[in-house]
Amino acid sequence: MPTKEPASHPIDRLSGLLSRFRVQAQLHHTGALCGLTHFDAREGHGYLHVLRRGHLKVTHPGARGIPKAVELSEPTLLFYPRPLTHHFHNPPRDGSDFTCARLAFDGGPDNPLARALPGFMAVPLDRVPGLASALDLLFAETDHVRCGQRLLADRLFEVVVLQLLRWLLDHPQQAGIRSGLITGLSDPRLARTLVALHDAPGDAWSLERMAECAGMSRTAFANTFREVLGQTPADYLSDWRMALAQSRLREGCAIKLLAEELGYANPSALTRAFTAKVGASPRDWLKMQ
Repeated sequence: MPTKEPASHPIDRLSGLLSRFRVQAQLHHTGALCGLTHFDAREGHGYLHVLRRGHLKVTHPGARGIPKAVELSEPTLLFYPRPLTHHFHNPPRDGSDFTCARLAFDGGPDNPLARALPGFMAVPLDRVPGLASALDLLFAETDHVRCGQRLLADRLFEVVVLQLLRWLLDHPQQAGIRSGLITGLSDPRLARTLVALHDAPGDAWSLERMAECAGMSRTAFANTFREVLGQTPADYLSDWRMALAQSRLREGCAIKLLAEELGYANPSALTRAFTAKVGASPRDWLKMQ
């Protein structure tokens, strides 16, 4: 079968994900930090720190797969999408100037986006296009106490997270992101299929239909998908459906309605798939939650 060229019009790679799995920010600190500051993973939060000025050494005690220590001296975003203990070592007198927010990804460790991101990223502010205007608004809010300050600061932090995610989709290698959802969405061909799966998880998705969305032959699509995302298209679709099932179960959705939404023939079929993937039936999983 000859390879087909996908349509050239741009697609929205994030809205389908973020509409189902929100990222919420809560202003945590603004101003100088001096000496040693602890951020404990046991609190259950991710974090986004904006180093506005000053020198910083950050350490990650006991962490694997990320640098044990990083030293920064330019304005930088420090992004922790999942709970991870980290310590800030600031100059004892002058300190460093920060604006920080706690992050909560809907679904916690089951959030597909949070799972796909590295545990820690440090991105200089000047690398992310369009970030300056959002940060100017954020700093204007956090530098002066005004009515509704905290609520507006929270929303502006969420804008900063969205702009950072946009940058990561366009620069996965520069950000040190390995195979997975982010690298898949960074590939224009695979992104079309992934967006379609995210928007219509309950449709009947054959390998042929997925490949057609990408504008590729079936064999080329299957091989490229596995190479870029690290799993087969069928496994990815199953994981996406199970992540949605967990999210909707938390919201109180009935298993019968959920089976219809996600493309299963009946509630029993969904229960079998859920149990095989998660290790517990939907009812038992909900009790554990």
